[in-house]
Amino acid sequence: MKRITKIISAILAVLVVTAVFAGCSSSNDNSTANGFRTLDEIKSSGTINIGVFSDKNPFGYVDENGEYQGYDVYFANRLGEDLGVKVNFVSTEAANRIEYLQTGKVDLILANFTVTDERKEEVDFALPYMSVSLGVVSPKSNTITSLDNWNESDSMIVISGTTAETYLTKNYPNIKLQKYDAYAQAKTALENGSGAAWANDNTEVIAYANQNSDFVVGIPELGSADTIAPAVTKGNDTLLNWINDEIKALGKENFFHKDYEATLLDTYGKDYENQLVIEGGELASSTNDTAK
Repeated sequence: MKRITKIISAILAVLVVTAVFAGCSSSNDNSTANGFRTLDEIKSSGTINIGVFSDKNPFGYVDENGEYQGYDVYFANRLGEDLGVKVNFVSTEAANRIEYLQTGKVDLILANFTVTDERKEEVDFALPYMSVSLGVVSPKSNTITSLDNWNESDSMIVISGTTAETYLTKNYPNIKLQKYDAYAQAKTALENGSGAAWANDNTEVIAYANQNSDFVVGIPELGSADTIAPAVTKGNDTLLNWINDEIKALGKENFFHKDYEATLLDTYGKDYENQLVIEGGELASSTNDTAK
């Protein structure tokens, strides 16, 4: 009988210890439960995962050597350098930028991400580093200069998940949208005449027209001006605060103008530099009031 009692006591002891360790494991797994890695966890891992475009030259693209290049990539590399970690670039498309943050696939999005009120409900934006508005590019043979007299038999090319899609759906519900996930697909559709025009960030359509002489930006500004900013998973305050401090510090050395001159100057020239670049997050008080 005593032997049975000892066995039962031993089993109970093992169960108690197991429960204690399970509780400890659960309490230490907050980053997984929250869906993000904190700043300290990123530092400890030695790598930060940053979502960028792989087909949106000159902001994020893969060159002939398989290396990521562009305005956002230049910024990302500096973040990794100052954080003291390696940057792991994760190719993203416009429609899955929020998903990649919420599922923990990336720690940070630097994919030409325009700040909107709707997106602020799902992610946390840092201070802005670029200004942008929508634009429309179309063939010179049938230049679109206004959307008010749109031919309803035509369709407008847009990238799914972009502000162009949201803006047109809300303000021009009569315009049929031809949606694509990838920028390369949208460009091919425009060149094939599948759509009458392509609406996107004016930086993108201006760059496209500069490189393709048969097309012109008939509408260089559509709607209000917006800002582009880094985004982190909602609630990841440690990473967000570090990025904001970093943007302010980089502004003191004119970093984003240097970034522009290294990656965008050949595309846009000097005339657009001060219009596009936001240095040190200086417009945050009026345009990005949720930044922490």
